[in-house]
Amino acid sequence: MVSDTRLYGAAIAFASGGYSLASAAGATRMTATAWLMLALGAVVVVHGGLLLAPSVPLDDATSGGLMLAYAAVMLATQAALGTGMMGGTGGMGGTGGMNGMGAGAMAGSGTGGATMTAAMPWDLGMAVLALLMLVSGAIMLRTDDGM
Repeated sequence: MVSDTRLYGAAIAFASGGYSLASAAGATRMTATAWLMLALGAVVVVHGGLLLAPSVPLDDATSGGLMLAYAAVMLATQAALGTGMMGGTGGMGGTGGMNGMGAGAMAGSGTGGATMTAAMPWDLGMAVLALLMLVSGAIMLRTDDGM
């Protein structure tokens, strides 16, 4: 039987990894950021699948540490995109998940068309899922009942 901790970790991994994959797949062009999020999303989803297999010997410290590492990479990427260091929009507008408008709708609308067509914009949804993954990793690290 799979423990509650593993079920929780798997749910977080599927949600955040799936969102990362979907975000990267929806990028207007595949930049280094999009490839990073695509690869990270795939690794996180596989980790979630392994958490559902009771025969796979993943302990709390290993899974928790992996979750913390994934979250750190996701948060660092979103911070870099938000500040414009990686070609993001530098704010919450553009092609991010907040307003539902694609790059094509925003380009040329007087809102800075060149920056609004960035391949991977800053994304509040990704940042929130990364924070949730951070909490999940911390919970997995502190659990003593085993997975």
